[in-house]
Amino acid sequence: MQIFGVDIGGSGIKGAPVDLERGELAQERHKVLTPHPATPDGVADAVKEVVGHFGWTGPVGITFPGVVTGGSMIRTAANVDKSWIDTDARTLFGSRLNGLPVTVLNDADAAGVAEMKFGAGRDRKGTVIVLTLGTGIGSALFVDGALVPNTELGHLELGGHEAEKRASTKAKEDHDLTWEHWARRVRKYLAHVEMLFSPELFVIGGGVSRKSEKFLPLIEGVTAEIVPAQLQNNAGIVGAAMRAATTA
Repeated sequence: MQIFGVDIGGSGIKGAPVDLERGELAQERHKVLTPHPATPDGVADAVKEVVGHFGWTGPVGITFPGVVTGGSMIRTAANVDKSWIDTDARTLFGSRLNGLPVTVLNDADAAGVAEMKFGAGRDRKGTVIVLTLGTGIGSALFVDGALVPNTELGHLELGGHEAEKRASTKAKEDHDLTWEHWARRVRKYLAHVEMLFSPELFVIGGGVSRKSEKFLPLIEGVTAEIVPAQLQNNAGIVGAAMRAATTA
């Protein structure tokens, strides 16, 4: 069975059909740049371009970098235009996609769902936290495999700063930090999250997970096991498709 997944990020919007039996992309993903400003209409046009690239006509799962309630309503918009707040995203995307069935969920929740089913969190019980490091920091919290949605732990205050402004991949790039310097920031963030939630496992995702060997070995002083995401930067696409399949 194949369902289409779209992952909206602060810098890019990417999507592809997903093979839900294997948890893998069925075709090479198509990516476009996130428009700036990332308004609802601009992002919806980009999503239409991604879906249209494949001539897709079935259900579509779409991630959003913020709190999503009821599978539709946008409540926060940290790394996109503030006009997203209180937007009915399912109606917006469905209209732009000519009435295709649409499901919307938080981007990190989507990545987490995929990692728990097909990736690094598979068969893991207890408390597991999946973190996506990119333009911001997304989080997905699981307790015995059940998702606690919309945690948005990247917005925790850490040392007087919003955590994602210090420990995201964007922060590393913006401040030209070495891997060692950035790893110290990530360690402080993980230690803070561990103090709050006492997870057994951290799964580190986002595009930077492809380079996990450069920074994960440098992170010490955290009790929980820390592993890279196995689906890497495709996890959001896979998780979006998984959610769409359950609501189609």
